[in-house]
Amino acid sequence: MRDLFGFHLRRMRKERGLSLADLAAELMHGKTVLADVETAHRPIPRGLPEELDEFFDAGGIFGHLFKLSYLEAFPDWSRRFMELEPLASHVWKYAAGSFPGLWQTEEYGMAALRLGLPRADADEIERVWFARAARQSLLHRDDPPFMWVVLDESVVRRQIGGPAVMARQIAHVLDLAEGPHAVVQILPFSVGGHGVMGSSITLLDFLDAPRVVYAEGYVTGQLLENPAEVQAAALAYDLLQAAALSPEESKLWLRSAMEELRT
Repeated sequence: MRDLFGFHLRRMRKERGLSLADLAAELMHGKTVLADVETAHRPIPRGLPEELDEFFDAGGIFGHLFKLSYLEAFPDWSRRFMELEPLASHVWKYAAGSFPGLWQTEEYGMAALRLGLPRADADEIERVWFARAARQSLLHRDDPPFMWVVLDESVVRRQIGGPAVMARQIAHVLDLAEGPHAVVQILPFSVGGHGVMGSSITLLDFLDAPRVVYAEGYVTGQLLENPAEVQAAALAYDLLQAAALSPEESKLWLRSAMEELRT
């Protein structure tokens, strides 16, 4: 998809009789960046698809190719979930190991990727992070999904990127939780065992389709659509919500954890 994106960019640029320098002068991106996008040597920068669609009056083709290109960065087993996620009206999630990708700051997300991909070079880390960050655009739509997340205490206690990075990540989550589209709860260690240990689950609700569940482990994931399996996962999630600290208690808990990191 990145090759196809670059092909259409080069074709439309040449049809207009523009050099890379000419196009760079019209846009917010440099000549080298545009050259690398045309040859698919770098990820497509955020904001560029919209600029190109407007500049060339391209009918949305660059935005569409961009969405397809970032799906390619995810494993085959997760792509169906990535296609459904932007269509959901409500997202309910239990996060067991790290902050949800939709809520990650860049510095936290990049640090987490370096741990998960220890043999990847900087370009690959950037490519994977860019795909993850591109998903976050759905939170900034006019009609973003309502997102309710239960965070395992280990997500906050296990430092990724160092205390300062963690403190800023928590502050970001608190900012989201103060808005009208997000709720966060903490599932403390004191709760003990529960039915979703060792995995994260995400429930997607739609206005015009049945609920689905995505269960994710270390190197695999599974989309559940069978009504009985979805109902069982929903019950497990409901029990987690009931056992967790209340939303207000959770925000107080997170503020305390953030201050500990800062000092």
